Amino acid sequence: MKQLTQLQDALGPELAEMNRIIARSLHTPNRLMNDIVSRYLQTKGKQIRPILVLLAAKMFGNVSEDVLYAGAALEMLHNASLIHDDVVDETLLRRGVDTINARLGNHIAVLVGDFFVSNALAAGIHTGRINVISALSDLGKELSLGEIYQLDNARSHEFDEQSYIAMIRRKTASLFMHCVRMGAEVAGAPEELIPPLVRFAELLGLAFQIKDDIFDYFPNPQIGKPTGNDLREGKVTLPLIHALAVAPEHIALPMRELLLRGELSDDEIASLQKFARDFGGIEYAENYMVRLRDEAFSLIAPFPDSTSKDALISIFSYIISRDR
Repeated sequence: MKQLTQLQDALGPELAEMNRIIARSLHTPNRLMNDIVSRYLQTKGKQIRPILVLLAAKMFGNVSEDVLYAGAALEMLHNASLIHDDVVDETLLRRGVDTINARLGNHIAVLVGDFFVSNALAAGIHTGRINVISALSDLGKELSLGEIYQLDNARSHEFDEQSYIAMIRRKTASLFMHCVRMGAEVAGAPEELIPPLVRFAELLGLAFQIKDDIFDYFPNPQIGKPTGNDLREGKVTLPLIHALAVAPEHIALPMRELLLRGELSDDEIASLQKFARDFGGIEYAENYMVRLRDEAFSLIAPFPDSTSKDALISIFSYIISRDR
């Protein structure tokens, strides 16, 4: 956490200005909307994604107003997806506080999410850059498809690694990829340097989601959602997928039957968690993240040395070692 705090401090002025753009964009004459937005923005999280926009821009130039507006647009679209996801998943807590749907109901939460989307587009238009608008459009499609893939996998009981990676690429990694692409493009990065940087961000996003999924297999997580929540929603992630693939059939079969049946009790969820841990699911997922990190570091190694490059490397190390 110290690494991230130091980075947040170093980027403090730029992050503060980006957050002011977001707050101004979301301000309305309506008291209820302002109260909801103000409360929501107070729990803005680690802001890793806006940090990626800023770092990518700093690698190739200055953090201009267009970079700040592009970053604000991406962050608002990301938050819109979280608000909508909370409705779909019936999530009651996020970042340790009540979700909008938990406090005010699904109707208002959906409208607030839509409001964030509209303001994300407006912030993108402010840059006057068609590539920013195109990125927001593409990202909106990717995030929606990622959620659909996840729901479809849960319903069709897809328990294979390839389907899981394809899903989290859309659901999570796509946002990381667009963050560095936008920062780099708006700052004027040479075209040939953008693909390896975007691939670095893809690997970072995959690792971020895998680490998030690992938390679901342990009691008393230090994150704002209850342990076992993914399993309650029928979401089978990498630790359990691996355990199902390697465990003896007479042990794996009852676990599959539980997943096929759905409506799991707390005891059944605990059994699935223990099964994943006992058959190496956590170790496999952690090793998978290390492989992603090694590839990512090899991609960024040829880039000129800079504080931004060092920060990207530091973020990756933080992501796979964090405890919340």
